[in-house]
Amino acid sequence: MALTLYSMWRATAPYRVRIGLNLKGLSYDYVGVDLVGGEARRAPYVALNGQGLLPALVTDEGPLTQSLAILEWLEETHPAPPLLPAEPRARARARAMAEIVACDIHPLNNLRVLQALNARGVRFGSEEQTSWIHAWISAGFDALEPMIADGGAGFAAGEAPGLADCCLIPQVFSAERYGLGLAAWPAIRAVAAHAAAHPAFAAAHPDRQPDAPKS
Repeated sequence: MALTLYSMWRATAPYRVRIGLNLKGLSYDYVGVDLVGGEARRAPYVALNGQGLLPALVTDEGPLTQSLAILEWLEETHPAPPLLPAEPRARARARAMAEIVACDIHPLNNLRVLQALNARGVRFGSEEQTSWIHAWISAGFDALEPMIADGGAGFAAGEAPGLADCCLIPQVFSAERYGLGLAAWPAIRAVAAHAAAHPAFAAAHPDRQPDAPKS
């Protein structure tokens, strides 16, 4: 099966999918999309994702959108190695952790929201914008920390990396990008350090993507 991922190097939603593809051992073609410059909201990309958002994963059967839906599709079509635990309650817990990031933290800090805030006077790079970003990440990390401390064992939901980590690690990258340290969340910090040594996460890192700025 041929796979093509439409991505942007530092955008966290496609970063999740890159990790998932790597964990599954799947090769894919990478197409960079300039989200900041508005390329995602113009033709031809909007034919793949009508929302004008990233990512889109093009398969032999057509495009898929929404990072969590794509990760679930990967789990269903390529079940080994698994992204979710075998036991139903543990699976629900892992999904809950993923959704704290993907549904509660990220949407309030994504580019569309920051652009809307900018238009209303909360300027890019301002203390007010940074405070907004830090507040929502902190609230989510405060919820995730005891869940990981209780059920993690190297990774967020156990000994093996999975769905929760696919979401958590990009959010950690975003937190650090906006100057929010991890001192208040030692369990999250430990998972991030563990993931950094894993080849699937290392290969998915924004700095290693073809469209990342060259230093």
